[in-house]
Amino acid sequence: MGSDNVIRGAVASSGRLDKALADVTDLSRERIKALIADGAVIVDEAAASSPSAKVKADTHFVITLPPPTPAEALPEDIPLDVAFEDDDLIVINKPAGMVVHPAAGNHSGTLVNALLHHCKGQLSGIGGVARPGIVHRIDKDTSGLLVAAKSTAAHEGLAAQFADHSIERRYLAVVGGRLMPPTGTISTRIGRSDRNRKKMAVLEDDASRGKHAITHYKTLKSLDFCTLIECRLETGRTHQIRVHMSSIKHALIGDQVYGRPPTNLKPILDRISFHRQALHAADLGFVHPVTCNRIELSAELPADMQELIDETDGLNR
Repeated sequence: MGSDNVIRGAVASSGRLDKALADVTDLSRERIKALIADGAVIVDEAAASSPSAKVKADTHFVITLPPPTPAEALPEDIPLDVAFEDDDLIVINKPAGMVVHPAAGNHSGTLVNALLHHCKGQLSGIGGVARPGIVHRIDKDTSGLLVAAKSTAAHEGLAAQFADHSIERRYLAVVGGRLMPPTGTISTRIGRSDRNRKKMAVLEDDASRGKHAITHYKTLKSLDFCTLIECRLETGRTHQIRVHMSSIKHALIGDQVYGRPPTNLKPILDRISFHRQALHAADLGFVHPVTCNRIELSAELPADMQELIDETDGLNR
């Protein structure tokens, strides 16, 4: 749709300008309103003046995004579980509950704060990137493996592998119910929800909305009222596994945003205090962008997910 700082395209349907643009980009309506106020939105070759202006379907637009500001995060001495590290990159086994980068409401205690201290100024920050070293993310309440770049060459090489979907990522998840069929592929478009802009959703198969997302899943073990599965990603969209599994009526156990646990599981979840999405980035594989060696790493299930599985495994009780 455009370069890193310029988005070009056409709106898909008539209506308010801010909503029409939000429907075909990854930008929130609030972000679009701010860009309009800054004169950064061009509609039919004229600067947009109001987010409530009416537009027709196929109206062309150009949005110019300001360059990201340098990171203001401060180094913090936070213990890290390092799965791999050399002069060019570092792979962390992130605990559930840790935010990846500082944002509103989370200015400290993040993975970026920890990496800035651990790497002592060696994190890559290409072009003033606001999230130094961060090439991809996993959600706050998702545990598991995440790679960060310490050099420009590593940053560019890893970003290229994520862009061409050659990074291998295997997740373990516990979802509600029994999956039928037990193995399958979910292929949809994912974008901002029309009902709640803070959530992602499966959208109509319309190339002008959202981004294509593919998740392969396989049942590993049937549990009481839930199932342990593995998910392999071809794409890496925001909340992809959570949205996809919810879309087929098998939301992740503990997901407070996209699903509710089966009623029969609530006593167990309360007893073991399990209140985060049961999702773990278990395996990560990629070609080292500098040495060209194959890197394959695994992270064991964290204690809380293992306890969830043990407590719902009727055969082992």
